[in-house]
Amino acid sequence: MQYILVADDNKDITNVLSAYLKREGFEPLVASDGAMAEKLYETYEPVALLLDVMMPEKDGYTVCKSIRKKSNVPIILITARGEDYEKIMGLDIGADDYIVKPFSPGEVMARLRAVLRRMNVDENDKENNEVKLDNMVVNLNEYTFTINGEMINLTKKEIETMWLLITNPNKVFTRDALLDRLWGFDYYGDTRTVDSHIKRLRAKIDQYEHKNWTLKTVWGVGYKLETFDE
Repeated sequence: MQYILVADDNKDITNVLSAYLKREGFEPLVASDGAMAEKLYETYEPVALLLDVMMPEKDGYTVCKSIRKKSNVPIILITARGEDYEKIMGLDIGADDYIVKPFSPGEVMARLRAVLRRMNVDENDKENNEVKLDNMVVNLNEYTFTINGEMINLTKKEIETMWLLITNPNKVFTRDALLDRLWGFDYYGDTRTVDSHIKRLRAKIDQYEHKNWTLKTVWGVGYKLETFDE
């Protein structure tokens, strides 16, 4: 039995999502507040979470950050507010996706299937769980990133970005391609999400010496990890 945790203080929403989850073959776990969501997660270890941002006790951001410290379980945040800075906040703390109310339950199920497919690919790729390029190492089993052996504090999505770029050195990825590869959907064409994501990632890694490679913007196209000869 695969459990999906649905946390929202709106019973109409949890009832509808629960019904759709059952049709998809999942067993829904329903929480009406953030504290209950954390307890249900610890007890049942669901394969994915649908978290409302604005909940009593603990909000969705708090629950997401808490769970992300110990697990890479797929997390989709749901909120009635859709400002760009809130999307960025959700992704930066480790959420895999972000849906704005009002939404179609069918859309939520499609997003859920997408993040579960990506997780299954990662879980099945155990032989190549670590990749190295010059002075950096990405490990997808432990979700760690190091430069010169020093651990760099990157978010889950930032580590996945570095994995993609390191395994494809000097290849240019368009913003749309990065949205599709890293988020699994076109994010309504909001390529500003990618720009903000790369800007934060670059600010972190540029604090460390990397004379043989750089995260480069290809103006009007996208981004690539450019390597240089010593």
